[in-house]
Amino acid sequence: MKILFHERFLERYSRDPAAEEGRLDGMLAMVRERYEVVVAEPADARDVLRVHSRRHFDEIRSERRIFPVALLAAGAAVAAAESAMKGEPAFALLRPPGHHASPDSCWGFCFFNNVAIALARLLDHGDVRSAFVLDFDLHHGDGTQSAFAGDSRVRYSHPEAPVRAAFVEAARRELREASPFDMLAVSAGFDRFVEDWGGMLALDDYRALGTMARDAARERCRGRRFAVLEGGYNHERLGDCLAAFLDGFDDET
Repeated sequence: MKILFHERFLERYSRDPAAEEGRLDGMLAMVRERYEVVVAEPADARDVLRVHSRRHFDEIRSERRIFPVALLAAGAAVAAAESAMKGEPAFALLRPPGHHASPDSCWGFCFFNNVAIALARLLDHGDVRSAFVLDFDLHHGDGTQSAFAGDSRVRYSHPEAPVRAAFVEAARRELREASPFDMLAVSAGFDRFVEDWGGMLALDDYRALGTMARDAARERCRGRRFAVLEGGYNHERLGDCLAAFLDGFDDET
């Protein structure tokens, strides 16, 4: 398991909750103890422009503090997807998050759509013919859905349920009933955690989500899978949430 990260992700690049100081500290300490941490490189503009309009790209480029970190986040997702193509699952410990970034607009602390950029690159290069996105963040990833609207090669899934057992089962059902796919991408938001904004999922549920993603990838696409960080705002427990998810997602556990 590889972890993609860059020290600039620790910067306070804006005033939103996803950019708060200390948000990544617990997760970073955990992964450095358990996994190989690889330094991310910025995404190429051509990769970003596969998903986003030139107008949107230029608008984010005008934000001098945000733009370089947003490029690095997209690059971390691209590198995670490339690792998955080589047979090693990966997690991009990045910020800013991306699933609310549509081709020509963004909101919700997002600027470029990291998952969509990574998948669009694989699709355009012919590395994969289809992909499945499981997004278990508290909030619907409207940007990811918009990025692939009308594109039958990519299915986006954002399970919804009122209680934890039903939510986990909904995610399991979505993976089980999905059409064949060549790559599994996970938008891993931890704000459904019982001690976070969503007030629902336990650590065992994140472990179950990781396990079912791993097993689905093994069954459907020779184990090819990667995940990227989206939401999650309880700084003291994010490391625990990520550890639980990776316990299931990793091949070695």
